[in-house]
Amino acid sequence: MGGDFVLFAIVGFFAQLVDGALGMAYGVISSTVLLSVGVSPAYASASAHAAEMFTTAASATSHAAHRNIDWKMFWRLAPAGVLGGALGAYLLTSVDGSAARPFVTAYLTIMGCFILYRAMRGVAPHLEPDARLVAPLGVVGGFADAAGGGGWGPVVSSTLVGSGGEPRYVIGTVNAAEFLLTLSISATFLFALLSGHWQEAGALADHAWSVAGLIVGGLLAAPLAGYIVKRVPTKGLMYAVGILVIGLAGYQTWDMLS
Repeated sequence: MGGDFVLFAIVGFFAQLVDGALGMAYGVISSTVLLSVGVSPAYASASAHAAEMFTTAASATSHAAHRNIDWKMFWRLAPAGVLGGALGAYLLTSVDGSAARPFVTAYLTIMGCFILYRAMRGVAPHLEPDARLVAPLGVVGGFADAAGGGGWGPVVSSTLVGSGGEPRYVIGTVNAAEFLLTLSISATFLFALLSGHWQEAGALADHAWSVAGLIVGGLLAAPLAGYIVKRVPTKGLMYAVGILVIGLAGYQTWDMLS
């Protein structure tokens, strides 16, 4: 048990450091590690989101303190993400949500390449995200996050950065909205458990030390997020986001084919 706690604390620290600085990857990294030790997709998603309730709150506070949040975008994005996340979590307790993975992976590959293309061509003037895009994107990102255990950041951050949004404010806003998204997904898993809809959830208790490690490691890293995003130049953030998105897509492709 103690070994599990330390291992997952280390995983949680580095996963949250990447997530807070680049707006993605905590859920993907945490879920992937949980899956690698034999945890089912539903358990992995529930465990990762239980940890994220704490880490996203700390990360959002850090971004708010460093003024990295576009509140106008936040109030369009967060409610839509909550809706999509609740739908995805409820679906995951009934069926295998992996059917959409090939489509999400292809989309992330395209967006990652486009972000790198924009960075190499020179950073264009930043654009205000189209209000008509933000809410539907939030629904899709929330659904992907719940069903896939970590699609919120890759889908939403990559799309908003790729469409011309300033990385600093996109990352800060997406991180802040993720807190409300995580609450909705965790509440849906809890409802499914209490209502009997998710009848095999009893084994979640077996992973309590792993979840505790993810929480502690993530909380240690979360306060650094706002500072990193505020200080790193826009072009550097774009390169980092593009490379990470392509890397995540590549890993998911390898995982599906293996």
